[in-house]
Amino acid sequence: MNQSGYVQLTMELLSGLCGCLSKWKRGGKGDEGSEGEDGEDNSFDFFFPLRTLQLATNFFSDVNLLGHGGFGPVFKGLVPNGPEVAVKKLSLNSRQGLREFTNEVKVLLRTQHKNLVILLGCCAEGPEKMLVYEYLPNKSLDYFLFDKTKSASLDWTKRHAIISGVARGLLYLHEEAPERIIHRDIKASNILLDEQLNPKISDFGLARLFPGEDTHLNTFRISGTYGYMAPEYAMHGYLSVKTDVFSYGILVLEIVSGRKNHDSRLGEEKADLLSYAWKLYQEGNALDLMDPRLAEFNHDETAMCIQMALLCCQASVAERPDMNSVNLMLSSDDSFTLPKPGKPGIQGREGHWTTTSSAITRSNATTIFSGVTKASTDCSLDEDNSRNSISISSLDKG
Repeated sequence: MNQSGYVQLTMELLSGLCGCLSKWKRGGKGDEGSEGEDGEDNSFDFFFPLRTLQLATNFFSDVNLLGHGGFGPVFKGLVPNGPEVAVKKLSLNSRQGLREFTNEVKVLLRTQHKNLVILLGCCAEGPEKMLVYEYLPNKSLDYFLFDKTKSASLDWTKRHAIISGVARGLLYLHEEAPERIIHRDIKASNILLDEQLNPKISDFGLARLFPGEDTHLNTFRISGTYGYMAPEYAMHGYLSVKTDVFSYGILVLEIVSGRKNHDSRLGEEKADLLSYAWKLYQEGNALDLMDPRLAEFNHDETAMCIQMALLCCQASVAERPDMNSVNLMLSSDDSFTLPKPGKPGIQGREGHWTTTSSAITRSNATTIFSGVTKASTDCSLDEDNSRNSISISSLDKG
């Protein structure tokens, strides 16, 4: 299929999905029962007319631009007689954006949890395709965490609450959602914060659905962010819930330390956050990892979070805890004893990959991971014409 045919097919699929979303949000009743008490059709509540979103965003003015991703720009908007919203607008010339955009609709049709961003509706008129989300005024976690002045807003109590909230959201995706979902891109910029700085996992463009009892797959399509990707996935294409667990562990270390997972300005010893945290833990100085900008913090909780994060980042996939175990660790009292973590996994950084405009070339990888075999086929659930072939990957810098 040529690119124009692919684009047309994907647009048609997305339009259908948006229609399904409207129907599902009304209770799955179809035309019957879609009217409110006053007899009027309420489908507009979830299927936004293009004109409404144009007016809400002042015709997608740069003043209202919140950010820009691989799918396209995101704008702040105010719906007439309605709430503030965030409008994700698909770039018309982005093939990868089409795939991610369609995938996000499919995933969000199946999810609803207080620690996941809320999808309010969609728009599909002509070539325009958009998703409409709740607007969260405090932006994303990295906006606070890695800023010297704003990070003071995140005291230890709030950081611990964010760690716990993200864990609950991941537990829902892995075990409680109608279908198991692997996010594949857990990172600080994908954790949005509401008015009370409560966390909500966002950006499901790379997420994968696992129907039935499936727990893992091997894939050639490696998508994610440097520094957060689990080694067995980055190097071998082995994808499972433990992929998200590894990323979560890196995120927890960032929340505790108040720094990014890789910072060459800190010198060779401290540049890699995971390696440095492992070194401090082995020396019995794990609390030295704590963000120096926090004068007060709970030492027991902090030590537990660091040890839990290292357990999540173990090289052995089998020895990493699942998110149910992580939630038990976070909710346990001080008498709960955590197991000692094993050696952490080597992450998929620039030093382990050679990137080109069209593909990812694997460098020599000799590390053996427990329970992992080299990928042999693409078991993609959301791509159609790229099976059994190495295709363009999305690898961002963390």
